[in-house]
Amino acid sequence: MIDLIRQVSAALLMFSASALAHNPICECKAIDAGQIKCTGGFSDGSGAPGVTLDVIGYDETILVPGRLGADSTLTFKKPDTEFYVLFDVGPGHVVEIDQADIQAP
Repeated sequence: MIDLIRQVSAALLMFSASALAHNPICECKAIDAGQIKCTGGFSDGSGAPGVTLDVIGYDETILVPGRLGADSTLTFKKPDTEFYVLFDVGPGHVVEIDQADIQAP
């Protein structure tokens, strides 16, 4: 019985570790007063080249449609209106960053 519990526990740990290994992460920083650079990837350290990263106004208008480059980054001109960044890896795997949470230079 104890061996069965150990085997089940080991299997649960293995599955929970794999579920956590690929969470999307995104960070945005102002590189000067007018430009913002966002870097996207996954919690296992892998990059996300080609993944959608859009800059969206509070009225839901897409201000800057984008995709991460080969280096998993996107640099864009800071919009003149209120906005947030949407890093969209797929259904249920999105990261939103509000303009207020973007680090100043």
